[in-house]
Amino acid sequence: MNKNDAIVEDNVGSQSGDTMLEVRSITKKFGDLVANDAVSLKVTKGEIHALLGENGAGKSTLVKMLYGSLQPDGGEIVWHGNRVEILTPSQARNTGIGMVFQHFSLFDSLSVAENIALSLGKENDLRDIGQKAREVSEEYGLPLQPDTIIGDMSVGERQRVEIVRCLLQNPELIILDEPTSVLTPQEADNLFETLARLKSEGRSILYISHRLDEVRQMCDHATILRHGKVVGECTPANETAASLANPMVGEEVGDVSRAAVTTSAGDVLLELNNVNQPAPTPFAIALRDVNLKVRAGEVVGIAGVAGNGQSELFDAVSGETLSLQNSDIRMRGNDCGTLGITGRRKLGAAFVAEERLGHSAVPDLSLSENLVLARHGSDAQTFLGMGSLGVIRKNVTRQVTKRIVEEMDVRKSGEDPDASSLSGGNLQKFIMGRELDRQPSILVINQPTWGVDAGAAQKIRQAVIDLARSGSAVVVISQDLDEIMEISDRIAVMSDGSLSEPENAETITREDIGLKMGGLGHG
Repeated sequence: MNKNDAIVEDNVGSQSGDTMLEVRSITKKFGDLVANDAVSLKVTKGEIHALLGENGAGKSTLVKMLYGSLQPDGGEIVWHGNRVEILTPSQARNTGIGMVFQHFSLFDSLSVAENIALSLGKENDLRDIGQKAREVSEEYGLPLQPDTIIGDMSVGERQRVEIVRCLLQNPELIILDEPTSVLTPQEADNLFETLARLKSEGRSILYISHRLDEVRQMCDHATILRHGKVVGECTPANETAASLANPMVGEEVGDVSRAAVTTSAGDVLLELNNVNQPAPTPFAIALRDVNLKVRAGEVVGIAGVAGNGQSELFDAVSGETLSLQNSDIRMRGNDCGTLGITGRRKLGAAFVAEERLGHSAVPDLSLSENLVLARHGSDAQTFLGMGSLGVIRKNVTRQVTKRIVEEMDVRKSGEDPDASSLSGGNLQKFIMGRELDRQPSILVINQPTWGVDAGAAQKIRQAVIDLARSGSAVVVISQDLDEIMEISDRIAVMSDGSLSEPENAETITREDIGLKMGGLGHG
C-alpha cells in the first residue's frame, strides 16, 4: 500500500452497490463546542449531494474530516463499502476524494502552474502541468494563465485555480465548499455544465452552498445541518428556497425591506473624479477615467466579471493605493486622494475588503485585537476608550466585541477567539458588524455576503440598507447579481478598468448589466 493511501480497515458490508461514501455518526469536538454531533449521510455514485446549514452548523468541519485535514472523535467513514481512516489530504486524494476549499490553499508568491504542481507530485513536469491547466481551464470556461502569480489575482480568479487544480487530480468524489460565491452568473453556469458532465461520468459531488436557488437547480439530494446535527434530508427540486432555509436557521427567513431612496437624497459624500491609475502589477487592471458620485442615503451597487478592476477600484477608494492628485477622490467635501486608509477613516469612512482572512482580519489575533487595529487612529477610537497616549482598555474592547458578536450572531468557540478559528461566514459577519458598529458616513464593501448563509445574508443586506437610509453613502461591490439588484438604488458596472454611468436599479435590466459586463454601453 502507498503510504499516502487511506487506511482500509475492513469491508463492512450492508452497502448499496451505488453508495460511494457513507458517513456514520461522525462526531467532532473543539473543547466544549460540539461541531459535529453524530452526523450521518450517504453519497451515491453520480450524485450531486448538497450539504446545507447556516454558518457554524458544522459543514466545513465535516468535509475537512473527509479530506483528512481533521480527524473525527467518533464515528466512521465508509468508502466503497470499506471502513477507512483518512489521516492526511494526500491520502484523501489518493483515495479518490478531491476538495475545493472556501478559504484558498494557495501560495501567493508562486504561479498558477507551480501551485497546481505542488498537489500533483514530483513526477509531473511543470511545463506539462501548465499546458494541462490551460486546456482544462479553457474547456470549463474558467480561463487561467499558468504563469500568473497568485498574489496578483483577484479572489474570483483564485477560485478558478482551486477548481482547475481539483479537476486535474481526476477525483471520484469532489467536495466543493461555496464554489460559486465569487463567480459571476456566467462563470457559475459554466461550472454547472462541468458538474453535470462529471455526474454523467459517474463522479459524485458533495456541494456546500448558501445559494439555495442553485441547489434546487442542480442537486439531487440534500442533507441539512443545524448546530452540528442533521435536522433533515430532502430532494431540493421539490422544495422552495424558503423551505430549504427555514430548517437551517430554525425559523422563517424574511425578505429584505428596501424603501425607495427619496429624490431629495442628501449631499454627495463620496466622489471620484476621473480617477486614472496604472495597473499595479503586470496581471492587474488599470483604472481608466473612473467617475462616481454617491449621495447620503443611497446604496450604489457595482457589478462586473471578476478581474475587471473591482479590486483596484476598492484599493483606490480605501486608500490602499494612493492617487497622484489629492482632488481625484473626495470624502465629505474633503480632497483625500493622497490620504492613506487611516486618514480616510478619520473622515468617517469604513471599508470591508473581499479577502477577509489576512486582509480584513489578522488570522492569529483575537477578535478584540482585530477590532482595535481597525479603529486605531480613526474617528471611532474613542469608542474603545483609547486616549491620546494610545492606552487600550481591554474591558472596553471586549464589551464592544461582545456587542458586535451578539448583534451579528457570530458563532465562535470561545469568549475572544483568534480570527482564524471562525468559519468563513462567521468571520464575515464579525467584520461586517465591526464596520457597521461605527455608523460610518461612508461605507465601501467588496463582496459583503461571500460565504454567508441565507439568514445572515439577509441580516447583512438589511443592515447595509438601513445604514444608507440613516444618512450614509454606501458602495457595494459584488459579483452576486441578485444581491446587487436587491439592495442597490443605482447600479454601475466595471469592465476592463472602466466604470459605467450608474443607472436606476428599478429600470436597469439584467440584460443591460450583462451587456455592460461585456464592455458594451460604457461611456
